[in-house]
Amino acid sequence: MKRKGLFRLLLKGKTAVFIDWANVYGWTNRLDKEVSPHKLYRYLKTYKEIKDIRFYNGLDKHPKSKQFLKKIKQTGFIVITKEVKYIPVSIDTSYFKHLTREIKESLDNIKRLETKDIKAILQILNRKVLRRKCDFDMEIALDCFENLEKYQSYIFFSGDGDFATLYKRLIEAKKQVIVVYAPGHIGREIWEIQRGLFKVNIQNVGL
Repeated sequence: MKRKGLFRLLLKGKTAVFIDWANVYGWTNRLDKEVSPHKLYRYLKTYKEIKDIRFYNGLDKHPKSKQFLKKIKQTGFIVITKEVKYIPVSIDTSYFKHLTREIKESLDNIKRLETKDIKAILQILNRKVLRRKCDFDMEIALDCFENLEKYQSYIFFSGDGDFATLYKRLIEAKKQVIVVYAPGHIGREIWEIQRGLFKVNIQNVGL
């Protein structure tokens, strides 16, 4: 619903908000800008129904990571964090394998490259890289159900398809469930939930 040009949600009662920041930050390229946590917090605080705004984000050893989370706490968010894991993966054996196969096939068709050049490129493709991993699926799900009797409405800032089961369970519990997403960043499993789930394009919020 919109009033005076500002997008407004019709909330059914006491509301909790769950922000999966890694997911939201991933919307940056699609939106051509980063969602401002501070503007987001100010927007959410315009709703008298919203009593709990939770911000989930990993913590690594980089000083900027600590500074960022410090500012987020100062803004007013309830911050839930844990250490980021860096998992070594080989590009040639990970979920990029199909891509490296295509690259190798293309290299075989480029006659002007010398054998030594092809070998050098393949060595690069076979190097192990560190994949940053810090999922909060379990923490978000537990926080929802530990507060099941406390809130009537739940807002999620995440397009992650892994949350489909959580949303369905909340809907079965007669809760209002709202998912805020960016175009191209919402899992098929979420999009296919037709009843009981209200989907909001972040672009309509105007942040």
